[in-house]
Amino acid sequence: MRIWDIEPSRLCRNHLLGEHRELHAIWNVITKDKKGYSRHPETLRWAGRLKALYMVHETLVSEMTARGFNHHSPLEKELATGSPVQDTYVDLPARQCEIIRAKGCDCKV
Repeated sequence: MRIWDIEPSRLCRNHLLGEHRELHAIWNVITKDKKGYSRHPETLRWAGRLKALYMVHETLVSEMTARGFNHHSPLEKELATGSPVQDTYVDLPARQCEIIRAKGCDCKV
């Protein structure tokens, strides 16, 4: 489970769509008080920062739309509370680029 701190335009198809799917999972865990993945470090870093997570979602959706994907899973904007800034990381962005590079995919990192 991961939300990359990398511009969505740099992500390959699989990472772009995977991040969108995982973002929805984290959103649901936090907003619906679900137990699954509630203690995962990636989920914990978004607690209190749903506004920032919402903004990441909107950026992902813009990139998905630019690539011709249809999007039918909007987030509830009224739940986007807390800090609009994410400054907590599981891995720093430079390390995230290393992780993606090692996967050998088409990401532009």
